[in-house]
Formats: sequence, C-alpha cells, structure tokens
Amino acid sequence: MLNMDFEKRVVIDTQHSDWVASPMAGVWRKPLAREDTERGHATSIVRYEAGASFSAHDHPLGEEILVLEGTFSDETGDYPAGYYLRNPEGFRHAPFSKQGCVILVKLHQFQAADNLQVRINYKTAEWLAGHGNLQVLPLHEFKGESVALVRWPAGEHFQPHNHMGGEEIYVISGEFIDEFGRYPAGSWIRSPHNSRHNPYVEQDTLIWVKVGHM
Repeated sequence: MLNMDFEKRVVIDTQHSDWVASPMAGVWRKPLAREDTERGHATSIVRYEAGASFSAHDHPLGEEILVLEGTFSDETGDYPAGYYLRNPEGFRHAPFSKQGCVILVKLHQFQAADNLQVRINYKTAEWLAGHGNLQVLPLHEFKGESVALVRWPAGEHFQPHNHMGGEEIYVISGEFIDEFGRYPAGSWIRSPHNSRHNPYVEQDTLIWVKVGHM
C-alpha cells in the first residue's frame, strides 16, 4: 500500500518522482496513492508514449481523469489537454494515445450510485466568479463531494478555512502556497478531514481541487 492513511497529510512534487512501468508497454506511472498493485483505490500520474494503448477494461467504483498534456483517446473520442473525464462503474474502454499524453488518474473512488459520465473541456467551458478574484469551474458534485478547477490571479489570498471531508489539490500551473509550504506545478497535496490552512499565490495559478470525499 502507498499513502492509504487518510488521516495524514501527503505532499508529492511529481516533477521529481520517477516513472514506473505499467503492465502495458509504453504506459508509465507515478503512483501517488495505491491500495494494491493493480486493483483497488489508486491515484497516479500516467504517461502514454506515442502509439501506446491499454487493453480493454472496466472500472469498478469508477475512473476520474484530468488530461494534462497531449491527447488521451478511447472509443468515445479524443480528449486533448484541458479535458476532465469521469467514467462510472460499468463503463468499459480500451484507451490509447496516438501522439502521447500525460494524465492525472483516480481509480475505484466513486461513491455508490455516483453514475454520471462527465466530459468537460476547461479551456472552452464557461467559468464562474468565485471568492474575491478567483474563477471557478465546477466539474462534479455528489453527496458532499465536490470537484472543481480554480484560477487564482497573482497576489490572491483566500481566508483561512477547514476541510470538512478532506481536500485534495493538484497544481496544474503556477505555484500554490500556504503556511506549510510552496507547491509548484505538478504538486499533489492531500489534506485530511478537518485540516486547516490559509492559501495564497504570488503568480497566476491553476489548481484542480476535490473536497468532501475522505
């Protein structure tokens, strides 16, 4: 097991993590949290080399994907960098990438009855005004769990707050900061239930954030 104690705070700068080969040729991973080697709860950065593919498979308790680089594809279409995907339990596909891609992937983490399939391109979607000067793009909500993208303009501060049900962040671009440290692009931060911090940024920053799921 890897980082499966959800009462502990975890910070990983994935830019300094090593790639680990997957069972499929040309597909590499940077494990962030994992219940078992090839099954159960898993959060990873995954890289497909150009022309790489994965054999057809389904997703018990769902699959969540954020396309970071290149174009991720399966039978349902081609999804370039900027897409957020959710594939519920029962969905089956054989993913591939013609030119190569890098994705954030979360497996086996959907709540029971969370069966909505989602396809959102954050580069073309309509964003909403958030707290202060923040911009927010809601991606998914279900029974207390909320997933969104948040754009932070340079110099923006957010009020100190607690994370009921925990918080998980991936820094897509820029640098996210709080009283515990600085987190450049590629950082993954998982904070436990009722944790607290006072975040801010010094440069334009984009984060993926999930709350209420732990």
